[in-house]
Amino acid sequence: MKLWMKIMIGLGLGIVAGLIFQEKAALVKPIGTLFINAIKMLIIPLIFSSLIVGMTSLKDSKQLGRIGMKTLAIYLVTTAFAVCIGLLVSTILQPGAGMMIDMGKAVSAKQAPPFIDTLVSIVPKNPLGALSSGHVLQVICFAIFLGIAINITGEKAEPFKKLCESVAEIMYTLTAIVMEFAPYGVFALMAYVVGQYGASTLLPLLKVILAVYIGAIVHVIFVYGSGVGLVARLSPAKFFKGIVDAQAVAFTTTSSSGTLPVTIRCTQENLGVSKSVSSFVLPMGATVNMDGTAIYQGVAALFVAQASGIDLTMSNYITLILASTLASIGTAGVPGAGLIMLSVTLSSIGLPMEGIALIAGIDRILDMARTSVNVTGDAMTSLIVAKSEGEFDKEIFDATEAV
Repeated sequence: MKLWMKIMIGLGLGIVAGLIFQEKAALVKPIGTLFINAIKMLIIPLIFSSLIVGMTSLKDSKQLGRIGMKTLAIYLVTTAFAVCIGLLVSTILQPGAGMMIDMGKAVSAKQAPPFIDTLVSIVPKNPLGALSSGHVLQVICFAIFLGIAINITGEKAEPFKKLCESVAEIMYTLTAIVMEFAPYGVFALMAYVVGQYGASTLLPLLKVILAVYIGAIVHVIFVYGSGVGLVARLSPAKFFKGIVDAQAVAFTTTSSSGTLPVTIRCTQENLGVSKSVSSFVLPMGATVNMDGTAIYQGVAALFVAQASGIDLTMSNYITLILASTLASIGTAGVPGAGLIMLSVTLSSIGLPMEGIALIAGIDRILDMARTSVNVTGDAMTSLIVAKSEGEFDKEIFDATEAV
């Protein structure tokens, strides 16, 4: 039985167990926590080694620049589409209509740092400290500079280059080992989530959940499907089949960074994307490409506005699109980070921060959908970039059976 089938069985059994045992389902949470910790264990060494491998594989500086520009351009365009879809779905479904925000449940939102501070902090003062603390953006920055330096140094840097290649291969193997335990971890995570929230708790906010999930499905099928079919001129069905393992892990772990090892494996082994492109594009996407978060920002902001009885103007919508796009790009690829960045979106048009309290109760459920979208977008971008750069193996892609 294929891995994604095992994961889906674990997911289904977890839902059933959560509904039956309710609060008692929390007893199996440690199993899910162990699985999450095992995945997190892979993130930093994998990002560091795979980025250096990707950088040193692309010795042509012009090609490296092209790939970087293409990657960022695709991420920005798809993110803008995502925000618009989120706003459109919320406008149609009106999830917050007739609902009053309970001011007594106000939560203090963490303030996002100014953009210039975020930009400056990307360059690590202490690279070893960035590696040990798991600061993903700083690790990516250091790895990119190190990769460029290795290319410039040439032959004398070959031993270190080979060491990084060896570490990357070891991490790929370790990823495969960890993923064998995915169905059990998924079962435990789903049992805990369903047992904690329960069906009755979700009913009042069902429209918000529905809006985010509809937006996610529309974005994946039409935006990503079109990207693969019209831009890359490949079969969208085979693309979705090739990344289903990564989607399943993303849905249950709610971490783009945590799913990165599986995304890399899927794009290389199922989609035919070269190691050099996937090792460069995917780690960047795990921290920069947050289309699912952008959909969520649009839906949540409109929900809060409707629940507060605030009518938004066209300029408010434009501000929302810009703020949500920038906020999603600045969102870390870890569970729950989107909730923190929601404060940026709400404050951009003066919406009450108390609305975050309402969203917080169902954030985990929403996080599942948005993380799956993020990971799918990363895979699509790597495929389009690889195809345009001649770093694509069509035989591997064609060998993937269509859905």
